[in-house]
Amino acid sequence: MAMTSLLSHITSLPLPLKRPSSLSSHSPKPTKTLFLKSFSISAAISQNPEPPPNSINVDIGSYLSCSMPHKKPLKVAVLLSGGVDSSVALRLLHAAGHSCTAFYLKIWFQEGFENFWSECPWEEDLNYAKAVCNQVDVPLEVVHLTDEYWKNVVSYIIEEYRCGRTPNPDVLCNTRIKFGVFMDAIDSMEFDYVASGHYAKVVHLSADQTDKDSVLELSQDMVKDQTYFLSHLSQDQLKKLIFPLGCLSKDKVRKLATKFDLPNKERKDSQGICFLGKVRFSEFIGKHIGEKEGVILEAETGDLLGKHRGFWFYTIGQRQGLRLPGGPWYVVEKDIKHNVVFVSRNYYSVDKRRRLFRVGSLKWLHGSPPAQISQLQCKVRHGPRFCNCTVKIEHGEDGNEDVAVVSLSEDDQGLAAGQFAAFYQGRTCLGSGVILESWDDQGFPVCTKALENARMEDKSLLGKPVKIKFIPEAC
Repeated sequence: MAMTSLLSHITSLPLPLKRPSSLSSHSPKPTKTLFLKSFSISAAISQNPEPPPNSINVDIGSYLSCSMPHKKPLKVAVLLSGGVDSSVALRLLHAAGHSCTAFYLKIWFQEGFENFWSECPWEEDLNYAKAVCNQVDVPLEVVHLTDEYWKNVVSYIIEEYRCGRTPNPDVLCNTRIKFGVFMDAIDSMEFDYVASGHYAKVVHLSADQTDKDSVLELSQDMVKDQTYFLSHLSQDQLKKLIFPLGCLSKDKVRKLATKFDLPNKERKDSQGICFLGKVRFSEFIGKHIGEKEGVILEAETGDLLGKHRGFWFYTIGQRQGLRLPGGPWYVVEKDIKHNVVFVSRNYYSVDKRRRLFRVGSLKWLHGSPPAQISQLQCKVRHGPRFCNCTVKIEHGEDGNEDVAVVSLSEDDQGLAAGQFAAFYQGRTCLGSGVILESWDDQGFPVCTKALENARMEDKSLLGKPVKIKFIPEAC
């Protein structure tokens, strides 16, 4: 959305916010006027803010290396979620002498839609964000991106699950919303950079080398590192970003929160999919896709083991929620056309693992594939684990996109279509793509009888579920 259109929706909405010492779970109901505009910025600072507790003497010079302390004072837009990480990022940038404006992105409320996620903690988040900003008199703006989030992230996720794939909403939120729609919207406000509390490091070259690419590197904290979630950004997006926490460990961030005496210094980290809040994933999927009864078959025998509510409730490798006796059972394959879920107790057998897969929707941070593609590392999920790999690029013909054929140096059990594969060279993140359904012949072997039973039009002919004996786990 153009900035002129965005500014036309600015409203002066007095929000019922107060600085919390410790927030209770009983937040006040939101005022209805807050939701009148689906895409707007509104001032969230009260007219008479409390005096900022600025008397804290904190020696933080050694923590500023990722905050560009030696640059001239920069004008920085800081994404503030109300959590500890983004709050510490804001305070580090402020301490480095930069002019900061904080932005809280309100992305989850669909006007006119039955809102059954009543426990989403956005009001609590916003109260914390305001209290953090009040400490150092940083202005806070609330940006309503609910419609944009629905169109660009939520609807995509729903469609991917409907097709039997497992999407990654965090990658999409970063690419399309936080550093997409939002960054485009504030473009005319002439911020030098946009900052957030991500655990990642961006290396920008000097001002006289503007033709050179910025580089996305691993953070110091390899467990918290979030370059996987940032791997699908473009170079244009990367050039505008600062991540002050890229040079810090989570433990040091917590210590800084205490030194700054942040109001959220003891707040726990958020968990789960960003837009769901406290809503169970199964509720979300069931609400939007519905239910359709299908059968669960054993991959090795074709035996009927039970029934399910729809293949879209299950992901490859899933163990919980199957409710089958004699387990543990794991989802190993899905027949999307016939709504059949295949399971096995041998999911982790050595002969069932893959090391070759294909990746589409490729996006390289430097615009093209790396020159050396035989000595790379790969992540197929968020976490500290890397795997050495080689990549072969198959160039698309007749307008089709390029596809990367990835060969891992060791087997991986958790490859799921729809997830992202991110590629690295040393500490540098090169880019990523989406894992495709098309495997080689090394996929989990589903026996002929199981495939035939899955194609049966009348599943009642399979009879009653077989009785499975419990197999004790090895000591």
